[in-house]
Amino acid sequence: MIAFYYDVLFAISLVMLIIYLFIWHKHFDIHFTMMFTFIAIQNLGYALTVHSKTLEEALTANKITYLGACFNILFMTLCVLEHCNIVINKLMRIGIFATIFVLYGFVLTMGRNGLFYKDVDFEIRDGVGTLIKNEYGPMHTVYRIVLAGLFLTAFVVIIYTYFKKRDVSKHNAQLLFAAEAVSFFSFFGGRQIFKNFELLPLAYIASEVMFLKIIHDMCLYDVTDSAIDSLVEKGNTGLISFDFKYNYLGSNETARQIFPELNTLTVDRSIRYNPTMKKYAVAWLDKFRADDKNDKFHYTKGEKIYLVDINYLVDGRNKRGYQFFITDDTKDQKYINLMNKFNTSLQEQVTRKTNHIVEMHNNLIMSMATMVESRDNSTGGHIKRTSECVRILIDEIKKNNVFNLSEDFCKNIIKAAPMHDLGKIAVDDAVLRKPGRFEPEEFEKMKHHAAEGARIVKEILKATDDADFRIVAENVAHYHHERWDGSGYPEGLKEEHIPLEARIMAIADVYDALVSKRVYKESMSFEKADSIIMEGMGKHFDEKLKPFYIKARPKLEAYYKKMNKEK
Repeated sequence: MIAFYYDVLFAISLVMLIIYLFIWHKHFDIHFTMMFTFIAIQNLGYALTVHSKTLEEALTANKITYLGACFNILFMTLCVLEHCNIVINKLMRIGIFATIFVLYGFVLTMGRNGLFYKDVDFEIRDGVGTLIKNEYGPMHTVYRIVLAGLFLTAFVVIIYTYFKKRDVSKHNAQLLFAAEAVSFFSFFGGRQIFKNFELLPLAYIASEVMFLKIIHDMCLYDVTDSAIDSLVEKGNTGLISFDFKYNYLGSNETARQIFPELNTLTVDRSIRYNPTMKKYAVAWLDKFRADDKNDKFHYTKGEKIYLVDINYLVDGRNKRGYQFFITDDTKDQKYINLMNKFNTSLQEQVTRKTNHIVEMHNNLIMSMATMVESRDNSTGGHIKRTSECVRILIDEIKKNNVFNLSEDFCKNIIKAAPMHDLGKIAVDDAVLRKPGRFEPEEFEKMKHHAAEGARIVKEILKATDDADFRIVAENVAHYHHERWDGSGYPEGLKEEHIPLEARIMAIADVYDALVSKRVYKESMSFEKADSIIMEGMGKHFDEKLKPFYIKARPKLEAYYKKMNKEK
């Protein structure tokens, strides 16, 4: 009857191993596989022991039993740690395995010395071989202590997980606890209750049933593995793997449909020798290798647009290569292209409207300046000419930009130049249209046009979004009659206190006044005008602008000669 008990348990453990292998999945924890295997080995040892005919056969069978006994508790504990998401470092893992191997080494000495068993006998009782252990050796005590430590570790981890961790099924934690408890009780207390047979092999069978239930549930709870299986099975995502040397490792059917060239590749051969792979895959991998943030690329085939997402190929915690995840991105890309076209069209319309508004705004400013100029008998064409003078001076300043002028500033001062005399609209006609030089009191009235011009410019441009232009235009109108030595008007500003745009405008304004004909004077020769301008450097004008005026002078003379011919 006892022999039948052990034979049946061994047969059941084989059936359990077959069931496990039948449901086995590559994502299963390796410790489950080892545990189911070593339980069968341990139960084989029990069965062989009861069928032994001699002491030597019984000792050999017992060594087989201990092979399972030593490693089953280890693998069961590691299964608990893995399921409870407790990670032990590699050095500790190696130490535990080394300890078990050393212990089993002492098991193999039984019958030769007294380290594991000091005294054993063998007898056959009612046809059943029995190994009688009269006295245990010191290493057997060590063996029981180590196994008790493994059991205790598993219990502590399970209890901690049950109460503290939310990412592990509490139901499975209960099953783990039950499996450990049954095994612990049978290992340390079974022989005291049942004298004639071992309870442990039956306890291991019960534990296997519980572990099969846990394995079944883990397939559902492990979102990562379930997602990967579903992803591959569904077939909508292409998968391609490469090692770090760009050798081809494999792909799924979806990927081979997208890249038929994969069917011609040989596993473990470099993809650099395939033209299509070199053009696309190698180029993508090179960019990803340089910066792993460059992990998304698009591949167009016919009317389809595929998104290729590159990730590292991971084995446990180690990076082993690269993996392509390929999905159909056609709908999203067409939508994005449509939106881009719409945005581009909309931007073009906004740009056209904006340019039209700016053009209308500029024309309004020029019309107002022209209207003001038409009231002044002495300054016909002054607006146009001074604007061109400013442009010529700015072009020279930009060539050696000691003032560090921005492109916007240069555009703004040229654009603001026509507004410098807008304040003359507030000057009385009797003064403004006088055909001769002003009397002192008349000149005082004329001086008011600078401050009045700044006020008018500010009012005109108060609604503009371009604050920089408004400031430049106000400064040009307000301060273009200020002098470097502080003798100008309306505020008597001096040197750097005069805005740069006003200093540039002052040169253009005076130069035009000198070389142009007025009702009260004839035009002055370029040589005489140049002499006056040069004498004014450091007094009337900013001397730092002198080199730029000198370089601009030929262009200024050429411009005025052309204007004189067109009259």
